[in-house]
Amino acid sequence: MPRFAANLSLLFSENSFLDRFEQAAEAGFEAVEIQFPYEAPKEAIAERLSRHDLTCVLHNLPPGDWEAGERGIAILPERVSEFRDGVGRAIDYATTLGCTRLNCLAGLAPEGISRTRLRDTFLDNLTFAAAELERAGIRLVIEAINTRDMPGFFLTGTAQALDLIAETGSANLFVQYDVYHMRMMGEDPGAAIAAHLGQISHIQVADAPGRHEPGSGAIDFSSLFEWLDRIGYDGWVGAEYRPAARTQDGLDWFAPYRTRPAA
Repeated sequence: MPRFAANLSLLFSENSFLDRFEQAAEAGFEAVEIQFPYEAPKEAIAERLSRHDLTCVLHNLPPGDWEAGERGIAILPERVSEFRDGVGRAIDYATTLGCTRLNCLAGLAPEGISRTRLRDTFLDNLTFAAAELERAGIRLVIEAINTRDMPGFFLTGTAQALDLIAETGSANLFVQYDVYHMRMMGEDPGAAIAAHLGQISHIQVADAPGRHEPGSGAIDFSSLFEWLDRIGYDGWVGAEYRPAARTQDGLDWFAPYRTRPAA
């Protein structure tokens, strides 16, 4: 049975960030993921994880100025120093939180810089980050994002991600497979996950279209979750969706997979 982690950047947003950990535990989740934990002290997050017996399974590297529209800086040649400083900061947080996977967002491709130069910068940064994370016992993952939700994002498909991983030659770089984003890009998620299972270290889910909870759109998640069991996926599945209403009102999809009693 798949193991699910609540994405606390999107779920339980009716509550303040630090209060969402209790809500996730009361809903029956045993793990959480966080997009960007850096606005809260790492010690405060670690305390909430411990208090509510939760595991943090994933968070992202610093993305640049998210509020200003930046969506990662790993491809930007003029931001290499900032990126590398961010790797250190992410390792510091992940070590305190006991988090063993960090996601690197590529970023939006700016005008005036060739894709070749952006790709070369990305490769250099991924090679650096993968090595630094390996020394810390943490896996690095990269995520493709659909062009409808995020026009201009550099990394948009699984094949592209796999090519980048191969070119780095790193044994510590993996795919974070987002079912919603790749379905929006026309991929068959079940087939893609099966074909590249050994290179996928984390999965995230939301229904398509809409990016709401499973069961709200066109994806047959019951079949997909059964398929993950059949092919032997043993990683975490992040519930990274935007609840259509209150988070608790849309958790019927999770009930068959809950192993921790809901409060």
